[in-house]
Amino acid sequence: MARRFELLTAEKQLTAQSDEVAQRRQHLPWVRIDKAYQFDTEEGSASLAELFGGRSQLIIYHFMFGPDYTAGCPSCSSIADGFNGIAAHLENHDVAFSAVSRAPLAKLMAFRQRMGWTFPWASSFGSDFNADFSVFFTERQQVEGSIEYNYRREAPMPEPLADTRPLDFRLQGGAGAHAQIAAMTGTDVATFSRDKPGMSSFVLEDGVVYHTYSAYSRGLDSLWGVYQWLDRAPKGRNEQGIWWRRHDEYARG
Repeated sequence: MARRFELLTAEKQLTAQSDEVAQRRQHLPWVRIDKAYQFDTEEGSASLAELFGGRSQLIIYHFMFGPDYTAGCPSCSSIADGFNGIAAHLENHDVAFSAVSRAPLAKLMAFRQRMGWTFPWASSFGSDFNADFSVFFTERQQVEGSIEYNYRREAPMPEPLADTRPLDFRLQGGAGAHAQIAAMTGTDVATFSRDKPGMSSFVLEDGVVYHTYSAYSRGLDSLWGVYQWLDRAPKGRNEQGIWWRRHDEYARG
């Protein structure tokens, strides 16, 4: 019991720290967005301001689904499994929500139907939106090592890795984690890696859109619901390689 009380103290400290960090997020300076972005949505073409849907706040999840993907990123898909439940609550608390991806809208809608999702999903195909918010990079940037993601510069992509296309792989085989996930989207490692995950928050005030916050990489951990539950399971995350799948791909016993 003493050890449980010690852990409870640590958990309360973590909660208090999380509250403090949330306050710091909300006090970041707003950055005015003057660029005219256009998105394809179920309702037709929409500007960034129109994605707010009459609300004053907007949260966007940058879902990894490039034009060359045959299916959405399995990691993003696992995170997105929690979106249906939260979207209605957010929208009734003055916060619009949408996923945004570079793939054409028809491809996104087909995958959304397959997954049984209903949350809004907009296509930024042909737009600079993903590049401007540091979730899409070019082949040239990969080669030159000029990718700045999650607020740090990435090293150039090694040539052997860039040519890897493991469309037939085994989880316990020799292919690395990046190659395994790339194969699950039907792409090679280089193509898969040009899109990155992230989330961004915006506010609309007096007709002007402002960017208020973005998070990337493991900054998204707290949004990946299954891991929050695994962290409370007896064996924790207990990971050996890429264990997760899209929810319709697990073997049915």
